[in-house]
Amino acid sequence: MKFVSTRGQTPALGFSDAVATGLAPDGGLYLPETLPQFTAADLARFQRLGYAELCFEFLKLFATDIEPSVLRSIIARSYTKFSHPDIAPIVTLDERTSVLELFHGPTLAFKDFALQLLGNLYEHQCATRHQSINVLGATSGDTGSAAIHGLRGKPGTAIFILYPDGRTSPLQERQMACTEADNVYALAINGSFDDAQAALKDIFADQTFRTHHRLSAVNSINLARVLAQCVYYLYAYLRLSAATRNETEFVVPTGNFGNVLAGWMLQKMGVPIRSFKVATNQNDILHRLFTTGDYRVSAVTPSLAPSMDIQVSSNFERFLYLSEGRDAAKVREVMQTFKTTGGYKFENFNRDTFSASRCDDVRIPGIIKSVYERFHYIVDPHTACAFADLAKDRPSLVLATASPAKFPDTIKAAIGVEPTDPSLELLKKRPLKKHLLKADTGAIRAFIDANAV
Repeated sequence: MKFVSTRGQTPALGFSDAVATGLAPDGGLYLPETLPQFTAADLARFQRLGYAELCFEFLKLFATDIEPSVLRSIIARSYTKFSHPDIAPIVTLDERTSVLELFHGPTLAFKDFALQLLGNLYEHQCATRHQSINVLGATSGDTGSAAIHGLRGKPGTAIFILYPDGRTSPLQERQMACTEADNVYALAINGSFDDAQAALKDIFADQTFRTHHRLSAVNSINLARVLAQCVYYLYAYLRLSAATRNETEFVVPTGNFGNVLAGWMLQKMGVPIRSFKVATNQNDILHRLFTTGDYRVSAVTPSLAPSMDIQVSSNFERFLYLSEGRDAAKVREVMQTFKTTGGYKFENFNRDTFSASRCDDVRIPGIIKSVYERFHYIVDPHTACAFADLAKDRPSLVLATASPAKFPDTIKAAIGVEPTDPSLELLKKRPLKKHLLKADTGAIRAFIDANAV
């Protein structure tokens, strides 16, 4: 299978090259040339599989340049560090509300599903191509720690993670800056996540620099991230009751749109998921888009749900490309207008099966308290955003994207209980090692020049 850029101005690549490249040279994002279609017979066969084997059956359709036995081994290794035997368990709260727990990986966040796998794919690439690789990412909280834990200590790799200084939770920062691994660089910039992401894209746009350092991306701009996340939607859909699965709405906390895009892409592959709700915090560009058709940036306001403190949602470009019939010229027009003016107004915006909700900091503690009192169940601040305004006429499956133990202060203030996790307690005893940088492309490039492998 080949993968094409959403902007249509660069050659198609195979899976491994597209993963290694990350951001396409024309500034677009890679997507499969065609999406496979799953039949009812396929879904019946998949229902018998455990998580790792289901992941193999799905990804082998895309990673056609990796020998199947090798791919199976890479995937099997990627899910050995999850603490729950179901990998992605579903918890039923009442007859209309269930939770898909995606925080049982090594960094206690949903990003582990893709980044444990991506780390092993990079390791395989280094071994087979006899080349080192330098990995660059920007994070608003969870991506950075998950990427680091997928790559720390792996030979032939260095990983550089940009994050907004003072705008992640203290434990999220410790997961990035207390690894004690020589190939990990936590780069705290004096700006927002959007500043970090903009610098990342500028660096990737310099083809000479990225080629010289064999630079690759771990953000959800990397197609492997989105494809790996499709699997937990498929796994969850197959584990819902036969009576409710086709009526259930998946409710997804999201800022960069990659998480919910993965489910929507699976729907386009023939899996009959009813609908998706995009749950935002007070940084609500996606809520405004799906309610008004206006995609417009505004200032980022730090919140109690910091991983969603984003105003430029990269993966919207993939949705736009697919929903506009793979019209790369239209994508280029929209993205150039957005870059130039900070906004784009769609006259006839295709919402498909999406709706959206918004939850600000005033509401988050109350929702955490309400869920705890009703169900004796603790949700983190991001998952709390998904509980805002659940539909009353259909079942909801809420995606729990992070462990509440990563946000103890917010949880304790809301319900008087401080959640803990042994892995996080260990981090509190380790020294913090971070590098303070200006939100400046030149300063970041110079740091990579000095430390790349």
